[in-house]
Amino acid sequence: MSRPVALVTDSVASLPRETVAEREITVVPLQVIVGDTSYDDGADGPATPPRIAEALRARIRVRTSRPAPSAFADAYRKAAAEGADAVLSIHLSSELSGTYESALAAAGEAPVPVHVVDTRQVGMGVGFAVLTAADVLDGGGSAAQAAEAAGARAGATTSLFYVDTLEYLHRGGRIGAGAALLGSALAVKPLLKVADGRVDILEKVRTSGRALTRLADLAVAAAGTDEVDLAVAHLANPERAALLAEGLRDRLGEQVAGRQVLSVEVGPVIGAHAGPGMVAVVVAPR
Repeated sequence: MSRPVALVTDSVASLPRETVAEREITVVPLQVIVGDTSYDDGADGPATPPRIAEALRARIRVRTSRPAPSAFADAYRKAAAEGADAVLSIHLSSELSGTYESALAAAGEAPVPVHVVDTRQVGMGVGFAVLTAADVLDGGGSAAQAAEAAGARAGATTSLFYVDTLEYLHRGGRIGAGAALLGSALAVKPLLKVADGRVDILEKVRTSGRALTRLADLAVAAAGTDEVDLAVAHLANPERAALLAEGLRDRLGEQVAGRQVLSVEVGPVIGAHAGPGMVAVVVAPR
């Protein structure tokens, strides 16, 4: 290990495999259960995003589960054995998952100090916070400084997404029955936002085309005049995601300063709750 503070996150951070390896990040997977079979979360795992989309369309039961505290305990012990003096563990919103609680439970038994951060974000909203922490640690910062920077980045980040239906979010308990019923009854296309760690309905529009146009407008408004990092994610909707990424790159121009606009297919855990057709955009001021 090249730095004294180990960096740990969970699979919902949606970081590409090559980035995880390059930045020395340990990823603890959540679980997705398809029917009666449990799989590790991850876009390149055996429960592929297309498989999850197919199962959801076929109304096969798909559930998700947080990592057990023992999974984090193993990661923390391994980091200490490899020479880490401390661990920084950064995770998705505690309002949406018990992952943060599992990390906290394991931290109390770890052989080195563990700083646990609840980003109150999801997807690349977590991922960008993790990368910010990596930058601080690589620059010689402490675990506490990196934790503070990660929290600040997550707090400034806007996570927006479109879903074809609220059915899957309702099935997983991530949105209330009233909101789900309203969306179905009116046949609207919902735009949602992660707000204070929870998923809230932002707007309702009548067509998917209008929804994606509006999603782009909201992302540009969130960017303001700042330099930003951008990520576009989808489940079984690559064409729309590619168009959205290209349009945002053109509209924001110098604000992305030639950096890559990440375009990824979400892993099975996010996909299980958002459903096929989901498109998300994450705007993280630099």
